[in-house]
Amino acid sequence: MQITRQTEYAIRTMLELALAPEGEVLSTRYISERQDIPEDFLKKTIKLLALADLVVTQRGTGGGVRLAKPADQITMLDIITAVEGPISLNVCLSPAYNCPNQPTCPSKQVFQRAQEALVAELKRQSLADMVKSM
Repeated sequence: MQITRQTEYAIRTMLELALAPEGEVLSTRYISERQDIPEDFLKKTIKLLALADLVVTQRGTGGGVRLAKPADQITMLDIITAVEGPISLNVCLSPAYNCPNQPTCPSKQVFQRAQEALVAELKRQSLADMVKSM
């Protein structure tokens, strides 16, 4: 599993928003310039974050984007799944996948434990924690 560039951009965008005073709206142009993210791609990324209720967008003069909730209530897992969808280290761990080898497969157990550890770590790390470490 490898994080996509869009997920990296989403994390950088969320960090930029978390650094702004609470409730402040930042323009996509400002975020794009500060984080060196192509503005058109940033807008697509922000749409995904908005669909996941992580950001709120405002149109018009003085419009832009802001966090939808406090940074300490947004986790790395929230951001990653907003862009990538549910984390699944292997197809056999996907909820809709029905593997005929599932009852006797030793690999699935290892992948399951690894995925649970990854998800737990991503849930534990909030956006606020990341800002503090900057």
